[in-house]
Amino acid sequence: MKQPDFQDLILFEDDDFVVINKPPFLATLDERIGNAPNILRLAREYHPDMQACHRLDKETSGALALAKNPEAYRHLSMQFENRQVQKLYHAVTWGVHQFDNKLVDRSIETTTKGKARLAYKGKPAETYFTTLETFARHTLVQCVPITGRMHQIRLHLMYLQAPIVNDTLYGGEEFYLSSLKKRFNIKEGEAEQPFIKRFALHAAKLIFARLNGEEVTVEAPYPKDFRVLVEVLQQNR
Repeated sequence: MKQPDFQDLILFEDDDFVVINKPPFLATLDERIGNAPNILRLAREYHPDMQACHRLDKETSGALALAKNPEAYRHLSMQFENRQVQKLYHAVTWGVHQFDNKLVDRSIETTTKGKARLAYKGKPAETYFTTLETFARHTLVQCVPITGRMHQIRLHLMYLQAPIVNDTLYGGEEFYLSSLKKRFNIKEGEAEQPFIKRFALHAAKLIFARLNGEEVTVEAPYPKDFRVLVEVLQQNR
């Protein structure tokens, strides 16, 4: 994967905060193994005191907030802790669903090897889901998590029997163009590749308060892979 120019990712910037449109396949922080580039390293080349105020899964794209100084980091971290930050995600799910601000209130616990599960003894987790658009076999869903548990949206959509496209960890099958197009031809000797190479989840909007109390709303456009997936589904209803 080509390493992005950090400045090209910036959606919002002031003296205290930077909000970027995180590309997929780039971790927010250092991973346990290897020395791969990540958002925080790129951010500190841009501004040496940068801190990530929250994180997105490696495959998830979208709005990610970073702080330029310790006061800003504390200020936004407390907003996340007190559930004052509004986060809005879009997901492409399997199945045709009509969700109208549907609440899933199911506790989550982390297990070994970077996985989580629904469990009564886990930590409380709440997410609201609303259908944005339906297609032949899929749905574009708006997801508003109230809490911030590991893999929360993915697990709650699995619970609703609406797993995210390509989220094979939590019940989502890979999506192939041939499933929509009857005359789809593959070159002889080649295997068809999944249409999108990650689970289809994007952090579309982030709303938080600056140090002076002023509210900031930042919207993150879809990256190419997510945008093209939605367009293909729209064209093949």
